[in-house]
Amino acid sequence: MTTEVLNTAENFNIEFMRKAILLAKEAFQNHEVPVGAVIVKDFKVIGVGMNNVISSSSVIGHAEINAIFNAGQAIQNYRLNGCDLYVSLEPCHMCAKAIVDARINNLFFGALEPKTGSIVSIDNFLDSEHLNHKVNYSYGYMQSESIDLLKSFFQSKRLA
Repeated sequence: MTTEVLNTAENFNIEFMRKAILLAKEAFQNHEVPVGAVIVKDFKVIGVGMNNVISSSSVIGHAEINAIFNAGQAIQNYRLNGCDLYVSLEPCHMCAKAIVDARINNLFFGALEPKTGSIVSIDNFLDSEHLNHKVNYSYGYMQSESIDLLKSFFQSKRLA
């Protein structure tokens, strides 16, 4: 980890991660993969999102994409300078690119995603030298809650 990544952890706020987990639980209740995301600017929530791939019939219905869209609408700007993103699960490549393009400052996430996680699990996308914006990140926040929720969701699908 770089020094920037470690310093990012100092900015972490547990209340925003709890809100992301609550959104993930809501996604679960809606029969969606339980992932929730919250975007914060100046300690205020300006955007939230949860997975809605199934209900929206759209592959881009990821929690992070939905939160970025909602935050942009709230501040009437596609650039989310000075914002932090809290998400219950490690983002995929699509979401990581959207995070960069939105100019989010800090990413905090819970559980690692060993199959598609692009931040540390299968790639280190945010550490790429070619990116035009640097996103600081740290992870492991409320990890067990996120993992338990995901396991419960996929177990319920196998039993159905």
